[in-house]
Amino acid sequence: MRVGIYAFNDVTMFHLAVPQMVFDEVTRQGLGAWETFLFSDRPGTVRTDEGYRIGGISGLADAREADVLVIPSWFIDGRPASTAVRTALTSAHGSGATIVGLCLGAIPVVDAGLLGGRPAVTHWQAFELLAQRHPELDLDDSVLYIDHGDVLTSAGTASGLDACLHLVRARLGATAANRVARSLVIAPHREGGQAQYIERPMPPRSEDDAISRAMEWAEQRLAEPLPVERLAATAHMSTRTFVRAFRSATGTTPAGWVRARRLDEARRLLESSDRSVDQIAEDCGFGSAVTMRQNFSAAFKVSPSQYRRRFHADAH
Repeated sequence: MRVGIYAFNDVTMFHLAVPQMVFDEVTRQGLGAWETFLFSDRPGTVRTDEGYRIGGISGLADAREADVLVIPSWFIDGRPASTAVRTALTSAHGSGATIVGLCLGAIPVVDAGLLGGRPAVTHWQAFELLAQRHPELDLDDSVLYIDHGDVLTSAGTASGLDACLHLVRARLGATAANRVARSLVIAPHREGGQAQYIERPMPPRSEDDAISRAMEWAEQRLAEPLPVERLAATAHMSTRTFVRAFRSATGTTPAGWVRARRLDEARRLLESSDRSVDQIAEDCGFGSAVTMRQNFSAAFKVSPSQYRRRFHADAH
């Protein structure tokens, strides 16, 4: 199998290396005759973000020879894909190649119109950009990768490893994928249906307005009951006016915002403390460990205990 990997000026070495490491390991382990090659808009060299120059790059014409085309990342400014790149992707796709967009590499895949009405995922920082450019697109921030068979997209950075390993598993089976993962010393299988662990940014807040003051007040009292009526009273507004003003300022409901803040605090405590799940549930205002587990699993697709095993400071 021939795997073409798109290289461009200012690509990072990590993004460029991920698919090469995973797919070349298939051949190194004797699991299949998989060959990777780098291609770009024109033959020659590219300069990486780290300042290295990489030669021996093929041109777009060679992309037609690939069974799999990988866009391992994309320009940090999220610029639209050129006509030449879009044509290369659609031509290869039309010839039966699997198209893979890792991290920001989902941007040109979407620009090429290869998703249709199907969902996609990319790095969470590019969600707003893609949503504005393609309002019809179904973006899912609750997964690490999405595989439609002919098109695969993945979330940010390291989840590209998961997506590439998934492709090995899909083509060669779990035994082969586990052997590759063991050789590279990476997790053999992280499910695609797992949330990106993102810091969800809040809109800028003025220090002077009532909504900001109510939010700051609530952030100091997450362990307490925080019904919307109490928040509205803090802002000196009627409940209806407060809900309307809150949604206008933040894009979400008061209840949704409080839940997100409690989940963020729960994550912080799971990472940095030895408190039990019951204690954390109480500290964060969930009322019970059962309620916290339900909310945590719904948001991040893993249990609090699983999250702690992965991210607790003492686990590394």
